[in-house]
Amino acid sequence: MSITSSEQNTLPLSQALSQAINKRADFLQQAADQQTDCFRLFHGTVEGCNGLNIDRYGNAWLIQSFHQSLTESELSELTAQLNQVAELAVIYNDRSNKNSRVLNTLVDELQEFATSEQQMQENGIKFTSKLRHEGQDPLLFLDMRIGREYVAANSEGKTVLNLFSYTCGIGTAAAVGGAKRVVNVDFSSFALAAGRKNAALNQAEDVCEFIQSDAFPALRQLAGLNVGGRRNQRLPAYPKLAATQFDLVFLDPPRYAKSPFGIVDLINDYQSLFKPALLTTKAGGTIVCCNNVAKVDREAWFNSLVRCVEKQGRKVTEHTWLDCHQDFPSFDGNHPLKIVALQLS
Repeated sequence: MSITSSEQNTLPLSQALSQAINKRADFLQQAADQQTDCFRLFHGTVEGCNGLNIDRYGNAWLIQSFHQSLTESELSELTAQLNQVAELAVIYNDRSNKNSRVLNTLVDELQEFATSEQQMQENGIKFTSKLRHEGQDPLLFLDMRIGREYVAANSEGKTVLNLFSYTCGIGTAAAVGGAKRVVNVDFSSFALAAGRKNAALNQAEDVCEFIQSDAFPALRQLAGLNVGGRRNQRLPAYPKLAATQFDLVFLDPPRYAKSPFGIVDLINDYQSLFKPALLTTKAGGTIVCCNNVAKVDREAWFNSLVRCVEKQGRKVTEHTWLDCHQDFPSFDGNHPLKIVALQLS
């Protein structure tokens, strides 16, 4: 679904939501047919209310506002509309503060629901869900569905490295897709604990491994490089890993992060992560690269990846762009999240 910025309307919120629901009529039926009960119903930045998102996570609707709080009457009206789509619990997370942390309290029964573990499924793959927890973001990023689908379809009999794995949605999809070994790497013990639950929900515990580590030392060791670190920074302890190459590598770093081992900067220095990730990818293997920064030009970024591959004496033999599904519409088809799968010689 492609929408130009001039088409973004200023309709009343209820009318904007009605339009979004009507546009998704075919998608909603397809989701039901494909055993998917987690998706975006309203993408406010594009569909008429900047900073307001409405998602389905299993047995709940999750409303999140990032710029301004909803009034009680607005919330009541939205709830009535959502109930017409499916009668589910409605959880509202007001994240309009600068740090995006949840501001509002919930009535007792909704609070209990929001803080308890639930389940959802995507293409029949089960994932754990908790709409309020010690972190800030939901436990599954819904716009990454296309990435999970690609990995599930291309992991049969392969070894998979999942970097910045968060709750291991990619790793779980790889395991369900028939991977023989999946290594998930993330710094957060909380996220990896959710990842273990996802593996267990799909009887994939024997295939999945979970490494709690800063991505830089893990990735550089797997690539056979010195761990290094930032100048004058004392390095904390990290798990020791042997150099290993994988059939499929998935690289989905955050926009910006700093540690004693290095700096993640998707605007200015994607190569500091991409180069060692490239070295962990077997000849004939595939590396899937993600960049979620809207201001990064898609073609310029892609060309920089190709140059980096060629500097290592290798070639991109094929590439496939993975575009977000229609529940995440964008202006002129230019999604902030860019995902490309590179097959390497």
